[in-house]
Amino acid sequence: MVAAALLSSGCSTVRFAYENADTYLRWKAGTYVDLQGDDADELDDRIDEFHAWHRKNALPKYSQLAQEASRRFGDGLSRPDLDWGYDAVRGQARESLRKAAELVAPMLDRMTPAQVAQIERRLADENRQFHRDYLRGSERDRRRKRAKIVVDRLEDWVGKLSQAQVERVREYAERMQLIDELRDRDRRRLQGEVLGIIRARQAQARLPEHMAGWERGREPAFVAALHTWRDQYFALLMDIDRSLSPEQRSRALTHLRRYAEDFDRLAAQ
Repeated sequence: MVAAALLSSGCSTVRFAYENADTYLRWKAGTYVDLQGDDADELDDRIDEFHAWHRKNALPKYSQLAQEASRRFGDGLSRPDLDWGYDAVRGQARESLRKAAELVAPMLDRMTPAQVAQIERRLADENRQFHRDYLRGSERDRRRKRAKIVVDRLEDWVGKLSQAQVERVREYAERMQLIDELRDRDRRRLQGEVLGIIRARQAQARLPEHMAGWERGREPAFVAALHTWRDQYFALLMDIDRSLSPEQRSRALTHLRRYAEDFDRLAAQ
């Protein structure tokens, strides 16, 4: 479960997704800005370079993480195990964000005002979607949705939860502070900072480190809320871990071991 931030689907889906990641990234980039001719070719080359870097540098570390997570989970989870997994995933995210920013920065420094406006409009669309997904509805509805999301994620790993396990998730969802408004403000903060870097044509000089340090600049209320969330969520995971049946634990261990094998195979290709 400590690898849940990395993956949330079956092993065969992971292989398919990774082997088609370059196609997805090209499509995703096209939703932000329309590139033609040499610019489109350059973006293809930079995506290929990032994919090759990721396969060589990130996948072996993902395999090591999955193997270590399997060992820790097999012994029963502790708070240090969960802290290790959380920090390891964030560390991998920072490395990948820094590398992606390094590769795309020269193109961002050449963006025209019209292209920057395209990116702005796309981000505005995403913000409206975030509002629909996480901020709309009554508090009761939002807490029910939170509980369902957590149950679904856990069941991806361990199979069907018992009624007592589902009730523990509901207890967590009812007690925890709703922080989606804070998340929304933080997303908009980061978007504004990145757009400012692009408009100033300083992406090569500033963007890689800025993206790797995406957590810097968060408002104190959000930082405090995230600490509380982490404490409560990890307490939930440890309670669920202690209540797992042998079949549930075996299923999760099988997933973790298969992920490690898949990462090794993908890295070797």
